[in-house]
Amino acid sequence: MTSSNGTRNPIIWADVPDPSVIRVEDTYYMSSTTMHMNPGVPIMKSKDLASWEIVNYVYDVLGEKDQQKLIADQNEYGKGSWASSLRYHEGIFYVVFSSQVANSTFIYKTRDIENGPWEKHTIQFVHDMSLLFDDDGCVYLVYGGGDIRILELTADATSVKPSGLNQVIIPNSSAIAGSDIMLPAEGAHIHKINNKYYIFLITWPRDGMRTVLCYRADTITGPWEGRVVLQDSGIAQGGLIDTPDGKWYALLFGDRGAVGRIPYLVPVTWEDNWPIFGIGGKVPQEVDINKKSDHQIVSSDEFERQKGDSDLGLAWQWNHNPDNENWSLTERQGFLRLRTSSLSKSLVDARNTLTQRTFGPECSGIVAVEISEMRVGDYAGLAVLQKNYGFVGVKMSKAGKKIIMMDGSLNPPVEVDHINVEHERVYFKIACDFREQKDLAYFYYSLDGKDWVAIGSTLKMTYTIPHFMGYRFALFNFSTEEIGGYVDFDYFRLENSS
Repeated sequence: MTSSNGTRNPIIWADVPDPSVIRVEDTYYMSSTTMHMNPGVPIMKSKDLASWEIVNYVYDVLGEKDQQKLIADQNEYGKGSWASSLRYHEGIFYVVFSSQVANSTFIYKTRDIENGPWEKHTIQFVHDMSLLFDDDGCVYLVYGGGDIRILELTADATSVKPSGLNQVIIPNSSAIAGSDIMLPAEGAHIHKINNKYYIFLITWPRDGMRTVLCYRADTITGPWEGRVVLQDSGIAQGGLIDTPDGKWYALLFGDRGAVGRIPYLVPVTWEDNWPIFGIGGKVPQEVDINKKSDHQIVSSDEFERQKGDSDLGLAWQWNHNPDNENWSLTERQGFLRLRTSSLSKSLVDARNTLTQRTFGPECSGIVAVEISEMRVGDYAGLAVLQKNYGFVGVKMSKAGKKIIMMDGSLNPPVEVDHINVEHERVYFKIACDFREQKDLAYFYYSLDGKDWVAIGSTLKMTYTIPHFMGYRFALFNFSTEEIGGYVDFDYFRLENSS
């Protein structure tokens, strides 16, 4: 949303947590956390810091453990790739992040961030790390929670340097925010600016809000001095970026309920070599940037592809590793086919669920789906996916097909409403209202794609830590009794209702 005075915050009203941003000449790149979604670690591109598009992912899948494949009653909800650090050094792009399921830290590098290929390296698990290429050729990871540590890497940043630095550099880093801390300082972002080192952290005082801390030093091992640099609306965690004309900004996120953790751009000025965040200590509603494009990180999809093109658009991510033998854009031209290949208990353990972010302040997702090849025990349709999910779809039983609305926020999930249906093509819509964190989802069906009928109950969407992600629109087809059935999605269409 742009006005004559600039760009309104948040710059993206969708789930883009833990942003890490760099500038290469006049182009900005950003990476973010997508946890259990694949492909993983999106690379986003911008020419203005305000409008962003997804141009690549760092990996297709990170591994083949049962948790990552969503099989054998295992999952990696909230435990996939976390808090990446994106850097550019001497013609090479680096992305570093950790995974709790893999119990490792991964270092990916490429000369072509938009196309790859990526070279992968692995070291021990470290939490919320930030990568620094120092002027003297040394390479460091700064990381940790509470006590902030440094770990020295080899010059090519592919492994830990034997006998290199490995020590605490800021003990009890939360102390400058008070003595009663709920979340010890973490989420490190390190920068070297004008020969000084700066480390930005996020902490959370009890009965307070997420808070940004800044530490600075003249040498990498300290001594470090710190201060609180932002405490406003819980907007925190991220690093600094400068523009070609010398302006400075911090790219941070704010927790905004069910839609997720959404990015804000905060102007930064300098005083006595300290960064001053915001205007009067507040994050402004507008920043003095005019958008150069209308790029977005979500997209409608008609599933039309050139013959032989089997690639999904970059806005899409699978819930966990996909089962690539059982989805297709080529078996039926112009349709996405989802075929069941394993039995599931519910939506949250169903494989090949295809997702996109929901977004604020209001949005709707619409699908058309053909259902003639469903088998007994199959469920297919459109969901808003989080632990407390809801969906509208078709249930196939021995008695025939029913359109149902399922409330997955209840334990066990409840089929709230249903109608019998004999059509072979049906339409579903979910409308989301994130205004003032209402976090409501409304469910509809249609038999002609024009006249919509409300079904079921309104879902109160809730952000949960087990999934640690904003709600996603999700296209699904899973079986509870017999595998081999399939459905064909003709299209997925997004509407911005604001």
